[in-house]
Amino acid sequence: MEIFQYGQTEIEYLKKKDKKLAEAIERIGFVEREVIPDLFAALVNSIVGQQISMKAADTIWARMQERLGDITPENITLKTAEEVQQCGITMKKAIYIKNIADAILSSEFNINELFQLPDDEVCKRLSALNGIGIWTAQMLMTFCLQRPNIVSWDDLAIRRGMMMLYHHRKLDKVKFEKYKRRYSPYGTVAAFYLWAISVGQ
Repeated sequence: MEIFQYGQTEIEYLKKKDKKLAEAIERIGFVEREVIPDLFAALVNSIVGQQISMKAADTIWARMQERLGDITPENITLKTAEEVQQCGITMKKAIYIKNIADAILSSEFNINELFQLPDDEVCKRLSALNGIGIWTAQMLMTFCLQRPNIVSWDDLAIRRGMMMLYHHRKLDKVKFEKYKRRYSPYGTVAAFYLWAISVGQ
């Protein structure tokens, strides 16, 4: 199991920048988040996780690995959309996954280029694919590319964590962006704590 790499530099910076977050970091302790180093597997994992709970996504992901074997473009193209769907996802998601696997194998989409591209360009390239929006691209940048400054407005749990931390009954984009700027350049680590807060840690 690989873990997102961060340490005292990021922790101390965030604690210095935000008193409330500092208290939460002290209370929660070090947060370990698993990453998937393989880009295609991580992308499939992000698609699986769209609009469902983390627990449900983990269950489906384990089932996919068990039934489909290695999550590679080569392997996925050998399966029917029905076989992919039967792991517990919608047919729409199964087709998105199959189409992306085909696009990679036909060299229509160069997935390995993403490693070298800046965050905005990663979002742009991925969003051009059917079934991939900004949230999915941001999850890939977090849980595969290990980009240091990702705080997703489209992630409800992150927004909930922010509201709980700062005692807001409502959170608009302006307030969200203010906190995001405060966390920069280590927004991803702040996001890990917001996720933890959102589930009552």
